[in-house]
Amino acid sequence: MKKHYISGIIIFVLGTAFSTNVFAEGDLGRGEAKYKVCAACHGENGEGRKIANAPRISGQHSWYIARQLNNFKNGVRGTHINDITGMQMRPMAMTLLTDQDIDDVLVYVGSLNGRGKHSGVKGNIEKGESAYAVCVTCHGANGQGNKTLNAPKIAGLPDWYVERQLNNFKSGIRGVHAKDIFGQQMRPMAMTLASDEAVRDMTVFVASLKSS
Repeated sequence: MKKHYISGIIIFVLGTAFSTNVFAEGDLGRGEAKYKVCAACHGENGEGRKIANAPRISGQHSWYIARQLNNFKNGVRGTHINDITGMQMRPMAMTLLTDQDIDDVLVYVGSLNGRGKHSGVKGNIEKGESAYAVCVTCHGANGQGNKTLNAPKIAGLPDWYVERQLNNFKSGIRGVHAKDIFGQQMRPMAMTLASDEAVRDMTVFVASLKSS
């Protein structure tokens, strides 16, 4: 009986800690204040700005944004010598000192509805659609992403950012860090795009997907 009682306490404590982590709530007001650092690049409404090399973040899944912020903070992303834009982002992520800071920013970003702008990448949308068959399982037919498969939403991302990240994965700028487990899953998928033309074809198709 005593053994079961102690086991029950352990399960309860661990379960409570886990629940607190999963359902931690951010503060909208604090998040808005912290977002001022981000707005210069990502835009006041999270729409992103190509001139600042910052993608749209409004509409993206909060779990994915949290992961990437932590990746930047911990040096999993933004440390490759050729990842110039990633190195720009890393010190920004490091201004969020605690998990609570991240939660605050996430809840504020979740309230934004900015729309990104495409730069007019040229490609064959039909070829891109055909090549996208490799991507559907994880990212979904409409590019809405799948948390279970650790795949972010890609519908609504600006074309210039999609093209850059596909090339980053292909060239090993991204998805090679030992702790970037999910980036390592993505890299071989990007490498199925054998040419710059194939990358552009994929890019224009992804850019055609409607963001909810």
